[in-house]
Amino acid sequence: GSDVLMDTDLIKVLVDVAKDSALLNGVLMRTKETPNSSEVVTYAPFTLFPSPVPKAIFHQALTVQTHFNRLVDKISQDSNFLEEALASTIKVDNFTERLFNIYRHVLQEGRTQSIVLGLNRSDYMLDQKEDGSASLKQIEINTIAASFGGLSSRTPNIHRHVLKVAGRLEECKRILDNNPSAGLAEGLSKAWDLYGSERAVILFLIEEVQRNIYDHRYVENELWKRNIPVIRRQFEDVCKTGCLDQNKRLFVDGREVAIVYFRNGYMPQNYTEQNWEARLMIERSLAVKCPDISTHLAGTKKVQQELCRPGVLERFFPGEPDVVEQIRATFAGLYTLDMGPEGDKTVAMALAKPNQFVLKPQREGGGNNIYGAEICHVLEGVKNSTERMAYILMDKVQPRPVHNYLLRLGSPLKLSTCLSELGVFGVYVRYGQDMVLNECAGHLLRTKSDEHSDGGVAAGVAVLDNPFLV
Repeated sequence: GSDVLMDTDLIKVLVDVAKDSALLNGVLMRTKETPNSSEVVTYAPFTLFPSPVPKAIFHQALTVQTHFNRLVDKISQDSNFLEEALASTIKVDNFTERLFNIYRHVLQEGRTQSIVLGLNRSDYMLDQKEDGSASLKQIEINTIAASFGGLSSRTPNIHRHVLKVAGRLEECKRILDNNPSAGLAEGLSKAWDLYGSERAVILFLIEEVQRNIYDHRYVENELWKRNIPVIRRQFEDVCKTGCLDQNKRLFVDGREVAIVYFRNGYMPQNYTEQNWEARLMIERSLAVKCPDISTHLAGTKKVQQELCRPGVLERFFPGEPDVVEQIRATFAGLYTLDMGPEGDKTVAMALAKPNQFVLKPQREGGGNNIYGAEICHVLEGVKNSTERMAYILMDKVQPRPVHNYLLRLGSPLKLSTCLSELGVFGVYVRYGQDMVLNECAGHLLRTKSDEHSDGGVAAGVAVLDNPFLV
């Protein structure tokens, strides 16, 4: 309520309560100054209050997730579709091309492992229509290193506590339980069981800078509870000590690896030439990859845009019109920038009304998208060259802003106008042709000031939040 937002004395009390609650509940990050040491930690950034989300839209996002799990898995098995969809992109985007070359290598050699594990997160915003109604629109689906399943398992307690202290006992009951870390661990555990070696480890492939380590640790601890051994290694370690035996089993530091869980490897700067060789060795191995190279490619922006074309979803779900309808209902307008009349039309449309669109390169990790006048600047430079094929264009979703306080170490306290993004975690395991697990594993709400167009929590823009269902 606005009465609470404007009561400055109460806000000061609640901010202290909230920060202490975050520390008590383990919603933690390492500091920028000491990103690789747990000697100094702070609370991960979060909102003082939960943010309103319409109940029907929230449940729509959860319900469609198992369909998206199946869709990603079907795309990953359709080499003709991936080849067609990414043909233009790999001509101009070196990173996607390198990934695709590994994919081709694995296809030619033949896949060694029939266990497929997918841990993904589908991200949405609520598009506000002029009549005041809102609809769910997918921003992207993350098929590699989808983060914050760990920390979002701990944030509900913070907002429940804050609302109690604010005297809002009824509202506090509307904060939902949420435990994605258990759901993600269930997928990893199922795939580990199927791999069938008690000595084999799950390898978390991690970045050099590890501010967000506690997000990993919650998933890791769920695995240790099940007596599943976990090791954490970087690409460099795989380069130095990794090898395949005659059965293509992967060994790192002399230990057999059942699963490689990528929490790294989604950006060009994650790869040296040696790291590319390590990625190829992992993909050729008997280890279960999360994700495998085809599932990684299934999550590209170009594939997302191709799925919007008429008839494409029907190709993957023949005889399931209701599933097609549920998935398609979440799509925003997506447009190709390939060479030819259709791409030319997209360019003209974007240059005429740049504020209605987002220009997206084939990149993950937040902070890469292009907005407003910058769209004109970029497109004017590439509109007549094949370089434009490295991007797709998407309708800009127009969410309804809300007011909240964003709590972040070192930032002054002020009431901000905010926009939220809802993420839904999906977990699936396929063994041969059998889907042995297909679940929605929980949710994530991230909120940022409307001053920022783009960027997630790890990029230092968004903060963690909870949905308050209305």
